[in-house]
Amino acid sequence: MRKISLSSGETVNVDCLSCAITSRQIEPAGGIVTETDFFHAHQDVAYPIKGLIILASKRHIHCFDELNNEEKMDYIQLLTRIRKAQREVLGIDYVYYFYNEDTTHHFHTWMVPRYEWMNEFGRSVESLRPVLLHAKNKLNLDENERAVIHAIQLLRKELMK
Repeated sequence: MRKISLSSGETVNVDCLSCAITSRQIEPAGGIVTETDFFHAHQDVAYPIKGLIILASKRHIHCFDELNNEEKMDYIQLLTRIRKAQREVLGIDYVYYFYNEDTTHHFHTWMVPRYEWMNEFGRSVESLRPVLLHAKNKLNLDENERAVIHAIQLLRKELMK
């Protein structure tokens, strides 16, 4: 079991956070953005950045090459639809995609939007850690939480079309 701190300040004990979320043991703030038979998309539970989406496999795998053909097609189509919705309803011009195989969770891709306020931390992949820590430590405010929840609602509505 691992102890995970959520952006709400709540701490949960889980073997795999991705499994707990995709199986609905843990409900991310704002709920599910969208899901298919193979994938689950939700706002990141640790970092309150508007539009920071985690696209997680429902199947407990770790590596991209473990996806079967049907999952691969579903993954790229869903990733593309989410990205288009981020641009159209949230005005997000750029996204950093992050995926690592040595995670303690199972296969998931982070879709981290780039906002103006992030520029003070740099414009490379190395800026992601300071940006995420800033969000966790400084953006955990009611006003920002409402903006994050509103963004989830907008994305969900757009993806239901």
